[in-house]
Amino acid sequence: MKNLSLANGKLQASVISLGCMRISGISETEAENVVKTALENGINFFDHADIYGGNGKCEEVFAKAANITPQLREKLYLQSKCGIRNGYFDFSEEHILASVDGSLSRLNTEYLDVLLLHRPDSLMEPEEVASAFDKLQSSGKVRHFGVSNQNPSQIELLRKFVKQPILFNQLQLSVTNTGMIDSGFNVNTKFEIGIDRDGSVLEYSRLHEITIQAWSPFQYGFFEGAFLDNEKFPELNAKINEIAEKYNVANTTIATAWILRHPANMQVVIGTMNAGRITDICKASDVNLTRPEWYEIYRAAGNKLP
Repeated sequence: MKNLSLANGKLQASVISLGCMRISGISETEAENVVKTALENGINFFDHADIYGGNGKCEEVFAKAANITPQLREKLYLQSKCGIRNGYFDFSEEHILASVDGSLSRLNTEYLDVLLLHRPDSLMEPEEVASAFDKLQSSGKVRHFGVSNQNPSQIELLRKFVKQPILFNQLQLSVTNTGMIDSGFNVNTKFEIGIDRDGSVLEYSRLHEITIQAWSPFQYGFFEGAFLDNEKFPELNAKINEIAEKYNVANTTIATAWILRHPANMQVVIGTMNAGRITDICKASDVNLTRPEWYEIYRAAGNKLP
């Protein structure tokens, strides 16, 4: 798999990341096979959060399944997220520091390569976040920082106070969830699809060299289900299958390649715990869709061009 110069050139990481939100729901043997398959296919970036599996259970399961030696740890990028609590969000310094300590213990590692703030906290005091980031960086517990699901103004507020670059923004993106792309096509129109709900986050990220991590690449709506092989999306699946046949790959490969084709140099976060699907998806880094193919898939999903 191709590695990408991510996050302003600071990381040479796989363009596909394995999201480990579901790893606590499979057997120990299956978890070991999933991690092994990911590594064999070139994935070196693993995404976690302190809430996945309930109180970080997914981090514990991953650490046991990966059996990370010092030699292997040097080749991996481990990312975790903090800020979501039971019924509220918490970007307080106390919670950030405690969350990182918990993740480090569960992952059996001395440092996180990346820490993301998990969704926005409207009660955030950016000075507290800055203090937490300084302590985490100076202690060596976290090397790089980012956010998830934040718009440009929220990131700018954070950047005013923190010294560390904001290198990642984890955002929902699939061919059926294209809000950040749609509004760019429909500037200066009265079309509903032209409403900019994200503050031009796509263009902002490219301007500021923030890597977008695309989550739920095969989902439609907000966790409503997969669009692949779904009778609700006949035209889209027909087009994806047609192009998949041309490249002799699976439909998951093409759905992933559609995201990777964008020049924003995104990283795709996949959540499957199926080893076969992981292998198929990883082939996407070798598929370079043509411009007409990219637009054909976009339109087949029901997206209109002005």
